Amino acid sequence: MLDRHLVSTETAMAYIGGGLSVLPARLPDKRPAISSWKTYQSRLPNPAEVQAWFAKGSDACCLVCGAVSGNLELLDFDCAGEVFAAWSELVADIAPGLLDRLVVESSPSGGWHVVYRCSDQVCGNIKLASRREDLPGPDPVERFGKTYTPRKDANGQWHIVLTLIETRGEGGLFLCAPSPGYELAQGDLGAVPILDPEEREALLRTAWSLDQMPTQPIDRQPAAPSHGVRPGDAFNQQAEVAPLLERHGWSLCRDGENQYWRRPGKDEGWSATLKGGVFYCFTSSTPPFEPNQAYSPFAVYALIEHQGDFTAAANALRAEGYGTPLPQVAINEPDEPPEPETPDPGPVPVDLLRCPGFINQVIDFTLDTAPYPEPTLAFCGALALQALLASRKVRDSADNRSTLYLLGLANSGSGKDHPRKVNQRILHAVGLSNQLGDSFASAEGIEDRMLVSPSMLFQTDEMDALLVSIKEGKDGRAERMMQTLLKFYSAANALYHMRVKAGKEPETIDQPALSIFGTAIPQHFYESLSAKMLSNGFFARMLVLEAGRRGHGQEATCPELPADLITIAQWWADFEGQVGNLQSVHPQPLIVPTTAGAQACQREIRELADQQYAEHEGRGDQMGMALWARAAEKVRRLGLIHACSANHQDPMITESGVTWAWQLVEHQTRRMVAMAKLHVYEGEFDQKQKKAIQAIRSRGGTISQEQMTRALRSLPARERDEVLANLIDTRQVEIASEQTGGRPRTVYRIPACTVSPQVDGKSHA
Repeated sequence: MLDRHLVSTETAMAYIGGGLSVLPARLPDKRPAISSWKTYQSRLPNPAEVQAWFAKGSDACCLVCGAVSGNLELLDFDCAGEVFAAWSELVADIAPGLLDRLVVESSPSGGWHVVYRCSDQVCGNIKLASRREDLPGPDPVERFGKTYTPRKDANGQWHIVLTLIETRGEGGLFLCAPSPGYELAQGDLGAVPILDPEEREALLRTAWSLDQMPTQPIDRQPAAPSHGVRPGDAFNQQAEVAPLLERHGWSLCRDGENQYWRRPGKDEGWSATLKGGVFYCFTSSTPPFEPNQAYSPFAVYALIEHQGDFTAAANALRAEGYGTPLPQVAINEPDEPPEPETPDPGPVPVDLLRCPGFINQVIDFTLDTAPYPEPTLAFCGALALQALLASRKVRDSADNRSTLYLLGLANSGSGKDHPRKVNQRILHAVGLSNQLGDSFASAEGIEDRMLVSPSMLFQTDEMDALLVSIKEGKDGRAERMMQTLLKFYSAANALYHMRVKAGKEPETIDQPALSIFGTAIPQHFYESLSAKMLSNGFFARMLVLEAGRRGHGQEATCPELPADLITIAQWWADFEGQVGNLQSVHPQPLIVPTTAGAQACQREIRELADQQYAEHEGRGDQMGMALWARAAEKVRRLGLIHACSANHQDPMITESGVTWAWQLVEHQTRRMVAMAKLHVYEGEFDQKQKKAIQAIRSRGGTISQEQMTRALRSLPARERDEVLANLIDTRQVEIASEQTGGRPRTVYRIPACTVSPQVDGKSHA
């Protein structure tokens, strides 16, 4: 019979007085003897509750861990405490005096409890050390008073896993003295000591070091040759890691089957273990090694001798005689450096989102009246409006027109609708509302609308759905619409032949001026990209500008449109007194003159764009070729629009206007080439590699190993290592060390890229 007066009210109140959440418990199931104990994970019991529970004594008591008890945590040594002595010895060595401050009690199974609190938050329950025991068959076995059911591993071996050390932390609880079988050996549960985070880490680190489960170390060797032994495999089998560590400042603290090593610059304690050729690091202060990670001898060699370049490490070991020599070839040529990749210049700089005259006036009004001002979207809206107003009325000497396909990328809630509404108000005020469209119903619908009004601006937020439909290729309607938009873009200075209708003569549209101001969410747009969309020229014809983070909100207003803004818009609506010009059979647009300096600049820009096209053609890069093929044409169209905005009555294409257009187009083209390479993939493995690169870019070009592991958590560890190893081998990613918070850490980063082309000696990347 249990002593029903073993745990008294006085004992429970002493624990409450010590800041611990104590509850009555029942045996033998070791659970709280109340209907629900969740509330006591966030508050201490009050005296009335304690009196009701313990007035007549209780079979046992338990303590709730975590923040409610002052960040209480327990180290539970199971299996009759078989590693408790070894752990105690390690703690005494690494942190003299710490062991004497802890509360220690024995448990009924012969194990031990080590109790403490921490000045910082503690985590949930975690297993720290285990060991495996192989068995002859599937029959259940009893160990240390518990029954285990064996499991079969991949090799068919029956086994069980015994937990040697685990914690009870946030959300957990444990039975304690004076419950039957629990006896205090040291300290007082009414006065549990508070440790700092470094002292707690020392307790956990020593416990981790006693883990006896097989660990799969990082290796990351280059792909195996078609025959023979890889240098890294040979190094793992033949080499000793100890001399390598000593050469780099590590010192051996404790020898034996499980060696303990101290990092460079440290005079006491230890930082890693070496057992069976596996190097296991416990601290974050030992770059390039990551904490709580195992490394093979080859990985240790590659990280500290070759800065994480596993291919260079393998080549160096092969030169030293490790592994099977590579077959000799007739001609030995040096490895070619990787082809220079187009760097990602990021979103367009704000200073390029300006254009003198009418466009700037529309931008200012849009930003002043928007609930959430967004410069990129305001610029896109104003640019599209000027493109419409000048369409079918002006051209340059090479017969380029002002029509544009614009796509503004912005997240939800960024105010994509406001620039469209401003354009609607302006066009309505000057009698051109009939030249606005708000959606793409079908390819046929676009043709019919353009036949009625040959100059149109479609403002739509449906670009996401259209692009996804085009990529998936399941919707013939989307494919026809894309082809129709491509035809209209090229027919701005020609005749557009409409579809043949039953019983009717084929109709044509003379010099159709179709402009688009579409918006989409960046993630949806990039996910919709496909090789087909890029190579057929649809993507290349678009000017894609990405907004930044949503800005600060302001009080939205709806003032009257500025008089000078309406005056200019009306001037374009009544261009040269020819109100019917947009409906004429054959409009004859005014030729906007180009200065000599602007002409020279245009020639230089064409040569630069051709050079970029040739470089991508040499690499067989269809996407880059398609984008650069349209760059010079975009510059001419934007130069024409710049002239119309700066001086509507006497427009002139100037050198400054052409330079601005080139800066904008070159930046946008490089951005889209980089985004296409990042998001358009060939095969499943390429998709995984690009996911890793996206993770690096999303964090500014540098990512820690822990962040990368989280970003690729859907991949098995071996597959994740293969992806990262290949990225490093192909020089798409490099591994490095950086200082952060006073401590160095290992990071992955995008290598430095090539320099952008220049105009007039100035880089425009």
